[in-house]
Amino acid sequence: MKFVLDVNVALKWVLTEPDSDLAQSLLDDFASGIRDFIAPDVFPIEAAHALTRSERRGLISNAQDRLNAIMANAPDLAFYLPLLGRAVEISRKCRIGVFDCLYIALAEREGCDVVTADQKMINAVVSHYPFVKHLRDV
Repeated sequence: MKFVLDVNVALKWVLTEPDSDLAQSLLDDFASGIRDFIAPDVFPIEAAHALTRSERRGLISNAQDRLNAIMANAPDLAFYLPLLGRAVEISRKCRIGVFDCLYIALAEREGCDVVTADQKMINAVVSHYPFVKHLRDV
């Protein structure tokens, strides 16, 4: 089964957060070949941004090591540019950020679910895009 993997789920692989155990279980499924992950190619940039921000705030150390751990299990990356026009449309309709909408546009194109830990995003899009699923519901 293929999922578009939101970066916030991958961050739970290397950060102690609510539902980190569920994210780890999803990663274990990926490692054993049960699941495949894809993401827009902005995924590494978003992961690096979140980790370095956490490091600057003194919440973590070794952002680079954590990024390396995520990228060792990185999803297949899809070029964002063909998704951008659709992501802008989704962003306007749902009033959420374009980065999040790239994940939705990719899932729409690939005919699969998005797995995310972002409840705010889910609340904003669920009536239009029911294939956006919370990590807890996967």
